[in-house]
Amino acid sequence: MKNALIFTAALAALTFSASAQSDQASGKTEVMTPQKLWELGRVSLDDVSENGLVLYGITHYDTDANRGNRDLYLGELATGEYTVLAETKASEYGAFFLRGGERYGYFSGGQLWLAKVNGGMTELPTILTDVEGGMGDAKVVELNDGRLLVAFVTRVQMDQTPAQRHPEAPKANYAVYDDLMYRHWDSWTDYSYNHIAYMVVDPSKTSGTGKFTDIMAGEKVHSPLPPFGGAESFDISPDGRFIVYASKKTENGKEFTLHTDSKLYLYDRETGRTSTLNGLGGYDNHPTFSPDGKWLAFVAMPEDGYESDVNQLYIVDVASAGEKRALQPVVAAEYINDFKWASSSCIIYNETTEGTQQLRRLDLMTGKNGLAAKKVTALTSGDYNYGGFGVSGNTVIAERQDQNHATELYLLNAKKEDVAAKSFTSENASLYEDLAMGKIEKRWISTSDGGKMLTWVFFPPNFDPEKKYPTLLYCQGGPQSAVSAFYSYRWNFQLMAAQGYIVIAPNRHGVPGFGKEWNEQISGDWGGQAMRDYLAAVDTLATEPYVDANKLGAVGASYGGYSVYMLAGIHENRFKALISHCGLFDMKSWYLTTEEMFFANKDVGGPYWTAEVPKAYTDYNPMNFVQNWTAPLLVIHGGNDFRVPVNQGMEAYQAAQLRGIPSRFLYFPEEGHWVLSPQNGLVWHSEFFSWLDTWLK
Repeated sequence: MKNALIFTAALAALTFSASAQSDQASGKTEVMTPQKLWELGRVSLDDVSENGLVLYGITHYDTDANRGNRDLYLGELATGEYTVLAETKASEYGAFFLRGGERYGYFSGGQLWLAKVNGGMTELPTILTDVEGGMGDAKVVELNDGRLLVAFVTRVQMDQTPAQRHPEAPKANYAVYDDLMYRHWDSWTDYSYNHIAYMVVDPSKTSGTGKFTDIMAGEKVHSPLPPFGGAESFDISPDGRFIVYASKKTENGKEFTLHTDSKLYLYDRETGRTSTLNGLGGYDNHPTFSPDGKWLAFVAMPEDGYESDVNQLYIVDVASAGEKRALQPVVAAEYINDFKWASSSCIIYNETTEGTQQLRRLDLMTGKNGLAAKKVTALTSGDYNYGGFGVSGNTVIAERQDQNHATELYLLNAKKEDVAAKSFTSENASLYEDLAMGKIEKRWISTSDGGKMLTWVFFPPNFDPEKKYPTLLYCQGGPQSAVSAFYSYRWNFQLMAAQGYIVIAPNRHGVPGFGKEWNEQISGDWGGQAMRDYLAAVDTLATEPYVDANKLGAVGASYGGYSVYMLAGIHENRFKALISHCGLFDMKSWYLTTEEMFFANKDVGGPYWTAEVPKAYTDYNPMNFVQNWTAPLLVIHGGNDFRVPVNQGMEAYQAAQLRGIPSRFLYFPEEGHWVLSPQNGLVWHSEFFSWLDTWLK
């Protein structure tokens, strides 16, 4: 990862969105609204074949029905033409091509479906499996005999349920726990575990099979790791002999919550044996076999307990992958989000860098310790976030979004540096072409420790520099999460700007993409330098003639919500309106009600009963500064948020009420850390902008 650039010019460097400026010149009057956000089709890539076909899905939401549905499409890279493969009431996911691209499969309703592609036309799919309870995330390899090896996630009950504990009381409603991790993110334990299983399917058979082998039988451990782990957590060797998976095989829930030390495990289908592979101290994940089956690539973090450590790429020889030896990253990229083998001597990867996510080509050569980097080629640049991707010959097809546009698919040259991307899908073009977009500036603002901070500034559509505008400070969550070129369906910057606000979005200390030191600075210093960064950004922009310094607001979620609570007590009357979504208010009560203790221990410094009490409980605890509160406060929280439990929001709201501060509590009993329901999302935006408009307009 490149270090943050040092600028010698006294003035901040600015860049502008040319498309937004042309929108203003066109005289367009329609702007983004919450309703339009839900009308957008959400495009995502599944797979690409060696003969130039692509499988992708588009999810559409029906706000009246309060649900979404994903349909499957088949496209041709050469022509851009596409066919709708499946438009059913059940979403299609995990689509893939078999060898040669003449057959494709997908999962729907938890079962595997298969069909042929004939000259661009497709036959009706056939269901091949009948697995009880259905299959979760899955991968498929075609064996030499034409059968299909399917590795998938299954849920296995291994702990005693309340009904089994007291069968004499079938109507009792209770739970008993003897360990930690009894709830996680947004779910209470269901006494079951994620396990990797496999089955061999004969495509010529018309009746679905339900027989499978659990390769983790008897183990009270998870793979993939909940709640976010998926198909990237396991892989099948090209010949079908091995299945590799990531798991954290701790002795109990307490150890699980204290450590991030996941390992890679190699299961041999011929012997039924599992071996532990050599790795690092933190998360080892995303194991992927090379096309020739000789090499295994994976990403890993060095430090146990640090979930936001550098995430780097490693390659080991499968034959000696279990040998204990020091491992070195293949490339110096700071944070790798995703990667794929383009050949057995080439990997394409996605990295976070300076507020964007870009694709790189890594050519490999044989070194004394295995494969080593030969050359890195930057395939993309610009203010974009590239996401999932696939490779077909000399073409990369990739998801791409920016702060003005939701994800679409783009075509890139797989070998040449920074060739302009070509649009492949245009699902949302008709909606965007009618909208006026506000311009975007990139500023490098000086911080109090002598650094430079990339800060995005978003302007209202049809911006008039002669007017003064109410202005919002956006506080990013994470805390180790960059304000990149993302397109959010909740924290949408163009939507905020469209309501007549200027939005300031700083990449304060603690975010990745600006060097390891910048990223790690925030650990143990939540309420310190990052708060000074926020105030520096606000104070810098407040001097602009178009910013109404008397109508400033601050908004944010998670750590961003914590930031809002923290700023509420130290902002010295800068802000006139505040919104905190799922924010941390009292660090003491949060420490003993959150679930992933490795995060709490690393980021805030551990418990408050140690001899040297961490500053998180004193200088950086928002509840210690309630006496200084002056700004009206909207508190938003979900009842199923177990990362930042709802008592945090309730405490903040009650403090504001008792202080006589104008305040409101917006509560979603069935939502977690995020608001996912379409109608709840519409309510969220309605209340969000109503609060801001009341106090800033």
